Amino acid sequence: MGGVGKTTLARVVYTQLSPHFEGKGFLADVREVSEKSGLVSLQKQLLSHIFSDECFNFCDVHEGNFIIRRRLSKKKLLVVIDDVDNMQHLKCLVGRRDWFGLGSRIIITTRDEHLLRSYQVDDVYKPTTLNAKEALHLFSLKAFNSETVPKNNDFVELSKHVVEYADGLPLALEVLGCFLCGRDADQWRSALDRLKRDSKKEILDRLKISYDGLEETEKNIFLDIACFFNKEEKDFVIKILDACGFFPEIGIDVLVKKSLLKVDQDNRFLWMHDLLQEMGRNI
Repeated sequence: MGGVGKTTLARVVYTQLSPHFEGKGFLADVREVSEKSGLVSLQKQLLSHIFSDECFNFCDVHEGNFIIRRRLSKKKLLVVIDDVDNMQHLKCLVGRRDWFGLGSRIIITTRDEHLLRSYQVDDVYKPTTLNAKEALHLFSLKAFNSETVPKNNDFVELSKHVVEYADGLPLALEVLGCFLCGRDADQWRSALDRLKRDSKKEILDRLKISYDGLEETEKNIFLDIACFFNKEEKDFVIKILDACGFFPEIGIDVLVKKSLLKVDQDNRFLWMHDLLQEMGRNI
């Protein structure tokens, strides 16, 4: 799911670990860069991060693969590949394990867990939404430039309303906090309804990127669950959607792996974040 903090977490890890490596590179927004500039541009960006004083001139992905493998295979590197949504991104940037020197670490962020499983990565970490305490802390940093809410009853109550609305999603907390920063309590009250309406578009647009990457059948399953079956029993939903010819067992598994849907610990009930449900209903 978008907005849960994958890139932020990867940046923190990258900053903390980078001193222990011979070279490093953080390739941000790989999906967007690939769409605008192509795979060769990404390969050049990776090499330029590692060899900042060199210029690389090639125009073919296969040539780029050869150069990456030849130049990086003896170096212990830390590389982050951020926002991957296509297997070709991985094939042209990280290839095989022997492309990088012993002790190298490659961190990949993606909305698609299946992509990571297909590439046979060593470990998968799934960021979760924040609990109430963590959410209030993040919101306070953005709204008050402080780790805590000011001891003002108005701000305490208003902050609780905003945090409940965001429901643990870091993206929503950051957008809402930045909007309210520097305003007094009266302005918060008058702005709160408009804030939810205006900031909602930015949040939902970011979340919709995951939806847009689904196959048509998966989109139909997502929309049906958002509109009719959120928090319903999984077996019941599968029976209904199967009657519609949607192959729901496969589709639900895809949605879970893309973090667009959750199944409770007992594997009985389906659950969707409130903002994802709202996005689906708006579609």
